[in-house]
Amino acid sequence: MTDRQSPSDVNAQRLTTAISAAYNAGEMERVIALATQAGESGQSNEFIQLLLGTAQQASHLYSASVATFLRLTADHPAVSAYWNNLALAQQQLGDAAASELAFQTASSLAPDDAEILYNLGLLLISERRWPQARETLMDAVQLNPDFIEARLQAAYACYICGDNSGQEVMLTGAAEWPAQPADQAMILADMLSVQGDTDAALRALAMATLPEASEAEASRLRLASHRVGLYERSNQLTLARETLLQLPLDLLDMLPAEDVRTRSACWSAHAAVALRDGRHADAAELYRHVLAIASDEESTASASFGLAQACDRQARYVEAWQAAEGAHTAQLGTAREIVPELLAADSKPLQMAERIVSHLEYARWTSLPAPQGRQNPVFVVGFPRSGTTLLEQMLDAHPDFRSMDERAFIHELTERMELVGQHYPADLANLTRTDADQLRAVYARMVGKVLPDLGVKRLVDKNPLNMLCLPMIMRLFPEAPIILCLRHPCDVLLSCYLQPFRSPAYMVMCSSLQRLAEGYVQAFEQWHKQVQVFSPHLLEWRYESVVGDFNANVASLGEFLELEDASPMALFAEHARGKRFISTPSYAQVTQGISNKAVNRWHAYRDMFEPVLPTLRPIMQRLGYAE
Repeated sequence: MTDRQSPSDVNAQRLTTAISAAYNAGEMERVIALATQAGESGQSNEFIQLLLGTAQQASHLYSASVATFLRLTADHPAVSAYWNNLALAQQQLGDAAASELAFQTASSLAPDDAEILYNLGLLLISERRWPQARETLMDAVQLNPDFIEARLQAAYACYICGDNSGQEVMLTGAAEWPAQPADQAMILADMLSVQGDTDAALRALAMATLPEASEAEASRLRLASHRVGLYERSNQLTLARETLLQLPLDLLDMLPAEDVRTRSACWSAHAAVALRDGRHADAAELYRHVLAIASDEESTASASFGLAQACDRQARYVEAWQAAEGAHTAQLGTAREIVPELLAADSKPLQMAERIVSHLEYARWTSLPAPQGRQNPVFVVGFPRSGTTLLEQMLDAHPDFRSMDERAFIHELTERMELVGQHYPADLANLTRTDADQLRAVYARMVGKVLPDLGVKRLVDKNPLNMLCLPMIMRLFPEAPIILCLRHPCDVLLSCYLQPFRSPAYMVMCSSLQRLAEGYVQAFEQWHKQVQVFSPHLLEWRYESVVGDFNANVASLGEFLELEDASPMALFAEHARGKRFISTPSYAQVTQGISNKAVNRWHAYRDMFEPVLPTLRPIMQRLGYAE
């Protein structure tokens, strides 16, 4: 003790040292006990209070931790870390509103702190406020691009919001990320697989770190179920079946009753393989097991769509329709959180269908040099589920062509115009040669990231709803061949209704057969108006004709594309089986060759279609289809 120190000062210093030593040793109960012994002197000691609040939080004493950090923020309101810790404790206590306010205060005090924005983003995810979470987490990544946890969660928010381009940006370099905890690894694998990188997705699962011993087995089972899903989704059925052996059904009965996540994941894996193997009754029973314990909208929707498919293939059409209705009800819950404005009765999910260029506007377009010959992509368009994937795989099987799977690059070019203050499609008329070259260069860069080895092969850009972006296609690639895929509108709508879509806007449009029929009509009304304006180099590819006389249609397609030998396109099924990823719901069907089983499939559901036939009749007649 020095001459200047009183006994009380010495005791306080010893106590602070002891508390610090206990904290560093991870002895949180001792930290709390010592800080409590300090009494009023401890409450006035900022350092002791910080350790106490953190120890209380680590010990799950969230009410006490909130009280401690409230004192700290009152005494030291300019310290962002105290507000951040207060917010974390309030979140764990279940007070989301107070937590969000505290995070916002912390961020205002430290606007360059990515950690605070990351924590706020996680809170918003827990509240299922996906658009705000996406924006907040992407801001965190902008502050710290190397913040991998923030990149992963930002990508996940983009994934849920249907922001494919944002997701891809956030996952740049993800294949090289270090091992992730099991739950994060499964999220990462889902997103990488959607991007078509199945190998990277499998690596993420293989590297995943398991939690504490008591939860390790359940995580191992969920990781295995995810591998089954990836193998099935990439048509590697032998590996899917082999991996399924790690998930014996009797083992699932031994799991704790409250572990619904693991049971659901494993039953879903078994069901997906059963469906592919033609064991439709088994698949239906497994999906019913999942639905009986489903606790969230995503798992309810997924299992309901699976059940709908299984029942449909058993000719149990009423049950299939009921399952699909349940799936759409669940999906609407997700869509309501992301695009609530589209749930209004008069909303139009296909907003691009209202972007039209008139004859007079087209006459005012400045003349621009156009790409020639093979520099033009082949565009495959049409309403989803019209046979676009079948045609894409046929073209991709030909050595002269290369498909990049389904990408929204043309639509992204319209968004880029809007971002720089240009109005689409009105300002297409004013594009200079430099403007057009820049847009084509952006398109080429996006394609290059997907197909770096495209070389001299001709690009196939298959995206069904590029049919709504015809003005952009005609401005940048006016001589490009465009193939419109057609199929009986009722078969198209049935297929859409029985399939899950990730786009929130599409979830809304497919939520009822009436909305779906209105969207179909709206899309084709826009298409026909634009075809009359632009007169593109167009081929109509009719599904029923293709399956009825495949060889003749292959020959016609070859003539349209000026091919010397179109025969390689007939080997599309074998080619599709060799591909690691096909993004659309047709990934399984296109490996099986040509079949007429899907023609007039809607007749089994005619009673459901009767109310929408008046909406569809005019467009059916225009397209040459009868009831």
